[in-house]
Amino acid sequence: MVDLDRQYQKIKPQIETAFQEILDTTAFINGPQVHAFSDKLKKYLGTKHVIPCGNGTDALQIALMSLNLQPGDEVITPSFTFIATAEVIALLGLKPVFVDVDPATFCMDEKSINAAITKKTKAIVPVHLFGQSVDMEPVLKLADEKNIPVIEDNAQAIGSDYTFSSGKNQKTGTLGTIGCTSFFPSKTLGCYGDGGAISTNDDELAAEIKKIVNHGQSKRYYHDRVGVNSRLDSLQAAVLNIKLDYLDEYIIARRAAAKFYDNAFGEIPELEIPAQVDYSKHTYHQYTLRVKNGKREALHQYLGERDIPAMIYYPVPAHKQKMFDGVKGLPDVLSVTNQLTKEVLSLPIHTELDEEQLLYIVNGIRSFFQ
Repeated sequence: MVDLDRQYQKIKPQIETAFQEILDTTAFINGPQVHAFSDKLKKYLGTKHVIPCGNGTDALQIALMSLNLQPGDEVITPSFTFIATAEVIALLGLKPVFVDVDPATFCMDEKSINAAITKKTKAIVPVHLFGQSVDMEPVLKLADEKNIPVIEDNAQAIGSDYTFSSGKNQKTGTLGTIGCTSFFPSKTLGCYGDGGAISTNDDELAAEIKKIVNHGQSKRYYHDRVGVNSRLDSLQAAVLNIKLDYLDEYIIARRAAAKFYDNAFGEIPELEIPAQVDYSKHTYHQYTLRVKNGKREALHQYLGERDIPAMIYYPVPAHKQKMFDGVKGLPDVLSVTNQLTKEVLSLPIHTELDEEQLLYIVNGIRSFFQ
């Protein structure tokens, strides 16, 4: 699904130089590379604060912790997402309130949020899934009216632009109260281990988040609140510092591969290609098709037999996971979500795909439908 080796070979001299500098100085934790990356990402996103942390899941947990929510408070989020989004809600003793997604974009359906809001709703966590933004303008308007903070799960969409009705463009992860992202190696901007970051324009929240990531400290050995130990190490920051310079180039390559797929599959009736919407500029963390007429499993097996990677994200939605069996009030039916789990199939899409590989994948899929 990704080719990290070929990507690494192109930047190998830069990586080796950066790593050697860290090894020579032994500044492995909170070294200058971490601060440099934080500053660079802050400028790229156009936000006031970026606080690096250990991984994307930690980023979500820390963001929720910074809001000082109480056990039993409700957090609205989609069920069709990687489990970490909902997992951290439950981990903190909060109640996940699952809503459905848009059938075209696979992102949280903003129209379903209003019906899910109660007196206990204390946060909304939209997920920019597969590289596509949630339609955030109505979400932000509703959240502002109800005085509910918005935490963006931007783990799969870093670099994506959202366009407001006014024509203003803004990076995902900077639209809500807090933005969270992951630098897992397979991400569009990935490091060589675990890593994450939290962004905000709120000075007070930023100060609180900086405490939480480092054991709740305001200064060394003075702990103002319960926190966690979640730090981006210097080696990972060095990788990200280098790769951030290439992020827009990586996104262009992904979009070119997606266009190749679109042209190949657009006229196959059983396939629905990823939606193009006016408000979101897709970065294609995943290229995800909908396979109609109950043919998804057969196609998946067919591709596997021909050594064509394909993944099902996600076969079981969060609201049907065993981990939430004891949660009361979970929805019985999220019709779009349930249907997507039977139809979605993601194809390889990364910066190193060449025309020969793309043709092999495309011809394999075409042959299935002939």
